[in-house]
Amino acid sequence: MLNTRYDAGAPAWVELGTPDPEGAHGFYRALFGWEFQPGGAEFGGYGMYQADGKTVAGVMTVTADQAPPAWTLYFKTPDAAATAKAVEQAGGTTVYEAMDVGDLGRMAVFSDAQGVGFAVWQSGTLKGLDLVDAPGSLCWTELYTPDIKGAREFYGSVFGWGASTQAFEGGSYTMVHPAGGTENDMFAGLWPLSEAPEEAAAGPYWTPYFQVTDIDAVLAKVEPAGGAVRVARMDLAGVGSFAKLADPAGVRFALMQPEAPSAG
Repeated sequence: MLNTRYDAGAPAWVELGTPDPEGAHGFYRALFGWEFQPGGAEFGGYGMYQADGKTVAGVMTVTADQAPPAWTLYFKTPDAAATAKAVEQAGGTTVYEAMDVGDLGRMAVFSDAQGVGFAVWQSGTLKGLDLVDAPGSLCWTELYTPDIKGAREFYGSVFGWGASTQAFEGGSYTMVHPAGGTENDMFAGLWPLSEAPEEAAAGPYWTPYFQVTDIDAVLAKVEPAGGAVRVARMDLAGVGSFAKLADPAGVRFALMQPEAPSAG
């Protein structure tokens, strides 16, 4: 699962781009108890969501002429410029070239070979999120893609990810981990877009999963807070409970309530 070692190639940051930051603040506060902490003027209004004083996400205003609203995953890299070269060699595209973010670090934004957006973070004084794999924080990620094999090859080439495949509901589920990691370091699953009809219209994307302790209680807050339940609660033995949501701006994400460990 996710951790704050932030190994190269593992998720280090997650960022909400929204046309309605005030609406987003209220929505995510209602669901997760997040509080918004604005950044300084030098960061153009960029801010952080925090849970109990620990940063769990970034948030920025994105207008309709800039980009569609979305959650963006950032993967750790020791060298953002070198990663840009690897992305292009693997058939991806550089959307924003590597740039400094004050003394916090360097970032770059890309599209993979299937057109799915993602970003990288080369840390300076900011290593990454303060909290992951805990209630109210990022706990899993999932790529919906039309080409599982192509995705494995692309991200394997760019980040050196290792992968394993497990049987799942008559098919298989591919999971990935950082180079040199083990199955205990898995942080993402790859899922065929053709087997996720609820995703087909909007197309392939990376979705973040946020951990909750009571998924039913959180789901009851979604519509009153202005969001929508896209896929109702699903239970998977040995793993936990899941649901897919959209925030008031239509941004897709998911919930996960891990299954409680068995006694003894």
